[in-house]
Amino acid sequence: MTKVKTHEVISYPLISEDAVTLIEKENKITFIVNLKAGKNDVARAVKELYEADVESVNTLITSDGRKKAYVKFKPEFKAADLAVKLGIL
Repeated sequence: MTKVKTHEVISYPLISEDAVTLIEKENKITFIVNLKAGKNDVARAVKELYEADVESVNTLITSDGRKKAYVKFKPEFKAADLAVKLGIL
């Protein structure tokens, strides 16, 4: 599998009521990502672009054909801080 370039991995953060709930309760931010990007690509891109420590990444393909990534951060990094920087909160 080819490695996707860092700046091509993340399209944009997802802003919805459910996404905000995940930020507050589970320390996760939801991103729409490149269809070709794997979990390791997403974790690498978040670490490089946002200087954040990633604990885990879960991905799924939505019914409209987009790829959604749920990025859980390590306890010492607050997803809410990054969400404020990104303009989600």
